[in-house]
Amino acid sequence: MTNDPNWRLPEVPLFTLSSPDFTEGDTLPQWARSGISNAGGEDRSPTLHWDGAPSGTKSFALTVYDPDAPTGSGYWHWAVYNIPPNVSSLPQDSGRPDANLLPSGAITLPNEERLERFIGAAPPAGHGEHRYVFTLSALDVERLEVPEGSTPAILGFKMFGHTVARAQLTGVSETSV
Repeated sequence: MTNDPNWRLPEVPLFTLSSPDFTEGDTLPQWARSGISNAGGEDRSPTLHWDGAPSGTKSFALTVYDPDAPTGSGYWHWAVYNIPPNVSSLPQDSGRPDANLLPSGAITLPNEERLERFIGAAPPAGHGEHRYVFTLSALDVERLEVPEGSTPAILGFKMFGHTVARAQLTGVSETSV
């Protein structure tokens, strides 16, 4: 076992995922913390940019996962799939459905709160630093068929065998006692 939450997935080529809002291993902005769980945030998803996906990519899927959540299975904060191949960024707050910032055709799945939106960081007080892993997968299919209401874990299962490259960016957050 390793600290990589994707350690059981097939190895694929890597490409670049970045954000002007935080860099690899840095603390997520306060506004990217949860407002739903009283973590003092606004549940705003950060701006994301990607570069270097392989030619022939037919769509993308994005997940945000906290492998450090005290659940035994982690915690899914956001999952979006069927992002068109000509898209190379998502603007800040695109995880809020009423902002209408996701590209046409992209579909958001329910997160752990059963909400079809981004939920910000909210580690339990005193639990230590949590990692929030933004994973963008380049896929070899134009559309994934995922049943409505499915979990992000089902999305992962549907992507298995279709992921041709992967990009990852990890931010951290901690709640003081």
